[in-house]
Amino acid sequence: MVHLDPKPYVIERPGNPLSVAPHVVQPGVPERFHVPDTTLFDNLELSARRFPNKAAIEFYGTTITYAALLAEVERMAGYLQHVCGVAGGDRVLVFSQNSPQFVAAYFAILRADAVVVPVNAMLVEGELRHIIEDSGAVAGFAARELLDRLVSSAGGTPLRSIVVHSYGDALKGDDAGLNVPDWVRQRSRAEALPGGAVHWADALAQAQAPAPHRAVADDLCMLPYTSGTTGAPKACMHTHRTVMASVAGAQLWRRSHAESIYLAVAPMFHLLGLQNGVNAPVFMGGTIVLLPRWDCRTAAELIARHRVTFWAAPPPMLVEFFAQPGIETFDLSSLSVVLGGGAAVPAGTAKLMKEGYGLQFIEGYGLTETASFLIANPLHAARAGYLGVPTYGVDARIVDPVTFEEMPCGEVGEIVVHGAQVMLGYWHKPKADAESFIAIDGKRFFRTGDLASVDTDGYFMMRDRLKRMVNASGYKVWPAEVEAMLHTHPAIQEACVIAAPDPHRGETVKAIVVLKSDCGVIDEAAILAWCRANMATYKAPRIVQITDRLPRSATGKIAWRELQDKEMQAVRSSEQA
Repeated sequence: MVHLDPKPYVIERPGNPLSVAPHVVQPGVPERFHVPDTTLFDNLELSARRFPNKAAIEFYGTTITYAALLAEVERMAGYLQHVCGVAGGDRVLVFSQNSPQFVAAYFAILRADAVVVPVNAMLVEGELRHIIEDSGAVAGFAARELLDRLVSSAGGTPLRSIVVHSYGDALKGDDAGLNVPDWVRQRSRAEALPGGAVHWADALAQAQAPAPHRAVADDLCMLPYTSGTTGAPKACMHTHRTVMASVAGAQLWRRSHAESIYLAVAPMFHLLGLQNGVNAPVFMGGTIVLLPRWDCRTAAELIARHRVTFWAAPPPMLVEFFAQPGIETFDLSSLSVVLGGGAAVPAGTAKLMKEGYGLQFIEGYGLTETASFLIANPLHAARAGYLGVPTYGVDARIVDPVTFEEMPCGEVGEIVVHGAQVMLGYWHKPKADAESFIAIDGKRFFRTGDLASVDTDGYFMMRDRLKRMVNASGYKVWPAEVEAMLHTHPAIQEACVIAAPDPHRGETVKAIVVLKSDCGVIDEAAILAWCRANMATYKAPRIVQITDRLPRSATGKIAWRELQDKEMQAVRSSEQA
C-alpha cells in the first residue's frame, strides 16, 4: 500500500533529483512558496473584499463585479443547502458551456462545502448517466439547452434537484457591438421545466442565507472525470489543497498579478479552462474575459478591447486564431503569456507569433490527475517542442515502466510524478489506484503513462505513450472506451480504435471495424452517423475503415500497435510523395 504524504505547506523548486541548470531558473520567481491553507471559495471572498467594484467577469459588454458575483454565489449556496438539502461532501454537477452562471455555480457549490463535478457539455445520455451514478450527485446546474439530456439521464439516480440557467440572462442588453450567437442570447422564459427543475432566477429570489463556510483545505472539493484506458471514465479526487497548490504555484511561475486579464475560452468543464479561466483569475483578483465557445474573430476583438494579458489555449485554437484573415488589424500588444499543452504549436504558427507579436507559446504538461500545472517551460527560457521543467515541489522522474528504475539522462522512460497537486486517488477505484501509484524513495508517485526523456538542463520532451490514447484538440480520448461503445452497434463484430493525424485537431479518432456476417448492407457513413449520435463529439470517430479482419498478437489480442504504426507510415509516405 502506498501511503499519502504529509501535508505540503511549503514547497520548493525544483523538487526532482535531476538538477536544473542555473540558467533555467527564472529571474524574479521565488525558489519556494507557501501553499495557502484555505479553500478555493476563500479566494473569491478575499478578492471580493479587496476589489468589490472591480470587474470579475466581462461577458459580451456586461461587467460583473466581484461584489455582485459573491452576492449571487452566497444566495445560490443558501438555496443548495436549505432547499436542495445539499450537505458538506455531497456531489453537485455543473453541466454547461462557459458562462457567468458556470462560474457562480462553481463557487456556490464550494461555498456550500460540497464537491463540484464538472461535466463535459458534449456528453450524450449514456456517458452522462455513468457520471451521475458513479459520483452519486444529488443536485446539478444545467444550461437550458442541455437540461433535457440531463433529465433523461437522471432517472433512478440520487439526482433530485436541478437549477437551470439561460446564458442570455447574464446579458444586460448592450452587447458592445460584439457578435453574440443566437444560442447565447436566449433568455429564460416562463415555462414548466422538465424533471422538476427550477429557474436560476427563481432559486436566487428565495434569498436563502448559507450556513457558515466550514470546509477546510484538505476536504474534497472536485471530482473531474478523465476517460479511462479500460472503459468508463474515472473521477479524480482533488481537495482544495491539491487544486490550490497548482493554482498558486502557476501564478508565481507565470508572474500573474491582480491586474492580469485572462481570456477564458478553453472549456471550463476541462481543467485547462477551469484552472486558467476561473481559479487563477479569482485567486489573483484579476478579470475573466469570458467567451462561451471558440470564435476566433470575437476572441481577437476581446483581446484588443479588454487588453487581455493571459491566454491559455490548446494549439489548434492558436493555429486558427493567427491564421484568420485580418488578424494583423487587431492590437494584440497586451498579450504577455500564451500557454497550453497537449502538443507543440506548429513551426509556422510559432514563427508568426514570435516575429509578428513577440510571443512565444509556453508549453506545459499536466493531467486531470495533477490539477493541470506540473511541468512547464520557464517564461524567459521556453524551448519549442519541450514540455518544460518540473515546477514547485514536483519530483518528476523518468523510469523504466517495468522495473521503475530511473533511466539515465536522455533515455526514454515513463514519467512518474510526486507533488502537492497530485490527486488523492480515483473515486471508488482502489484497483485503479493500485495500478497508478508506486512508491519510490518512500514517496508516492503517480504513473502518467507518458513516455519522455530529460536533457542535461532538466527539460522534459515527450516521446511516446505507454497507454493507448488519442489527443484530439487537447481532449484525451481512450480507445478502449470508444471500442466499448462501438461494440454495442448491432452490425459491428469487433473494432480497434487508433489515432490518425489531423492538420487541425493534431490527432483524430479512427475506427477500424469488422462487420458481422449477417449485418446486411452498411457503410462507413452509416457507422459515422451512429457514432455522432451515441458519443460525445470529441470522442466520436471521424474516420471509419471497414476491414475483413483485424491483426492479432500471438496471444490472440488485437494488435493495435501494428495498426497504429501502419497508419503513421501511410501518412509519412503520402507526405513524401
